[in-house]
Amino acid sequence: MTETMIKKLDSKLLTLEITPPKSPDFSKTLDAVKSIKSLSKIDGITITDNPLAKLKYSSVLASVKAQNELKKPVICTVSMRDKNKLAMQSELLGLNDFGVRAVLALTGDPARLSDQPNVKGVFECDSTQLLHAVRLFNEGVDFAGKVINPKPETMYAFSVTNSYAKSFSNIKKKLHKKIENYSCGIITQPVFDEDIAKKLLEIFDEVKGGFDDERKNAKMIFGVFPIVSLKTAQFLYAHVPGIYVPESFIDAMFRASKVSPEEEYKVGMELSKSIYKKVKAINPRIHLMCANKFSMLDELLD
Repeated sequence: MTETMIKKLDSKLLTLEITPPKSPDFSKTLDAVKSIKSLSKIDGITITDNPLAKLKYSSVLASVKAQNELKKPVICTVSMRDKNKLAMQSELLGLNDFGVRAVLALTGDPARLSDQPNVKGVFECDSTQLLHAVRLFNEGVDFAGKVINPKPETMYAFSVTNSYAKSFSNIKKKLHKKIENYSCGIITQPVFDEDIAKKLLEIFDEVKGGFDDERKNAKMIFGVFPIVSLKTAQFLYAHVPGIYVPESFIDAMFRASKVSPEEEYKVGMELSKSIYKKVKAINPRIHLMCANKFSMLDELLD
């Protein structure tokens, strides 16, 4: 199942992000995903790992459950904020046994953002060490250099990148580090501007062009997040670093909001569909983020 998704990465790919709930019941979330009429268009699923350091259902267990029930390959997010080398490798072993063999390596959001009292981040190592661990597992050894028996099935590591920075040289340096450590796919933060998408792909191609082995085959996956409210657009614009929302987008949403909530949604969806089509034409590898508002995906993908 995982190899099917990896092969599609060579040509075109559409993945969907799911955030587990703060609940012992993940089935309701999966039922909402199953209700998407366009679910057949989605090639793979990513499961988040306590985003913004907020308490959620286990990403590992959610990944196993989602892959079994949705019958689609899953990329399990593993945040190094909460794990040392022992815990991280333990999770990789368990995921491998259940056939979840793709992981999204994150350093993780700061623990100070947590909704739980006195939370402290582990941060024994960053996402690069997780990429390294996947590489070692694929060679059949652990961090201590000891043989893992039987040898794990092949695993695939993905990474993330900001989609905007005042200096794109910073993005370039981080892309190089991730490709250097054998990330097969790098997912961007949401892209809302066609020129930004072109710039990102240009930098990415330049970086991976510096390798002459399998790393030259790494692929960029554009993040797409449909915005259907002015409040969301303004929040992303003002408070989320690494993302660029054009002022023209904000202005259009502002004018629509003065008409009616229905017009606000309509304009937001039209703008979102437009950027989705534009970035897909530039690079047919897309990662959908919708904050679990799955009902809007049928309209976006129509």
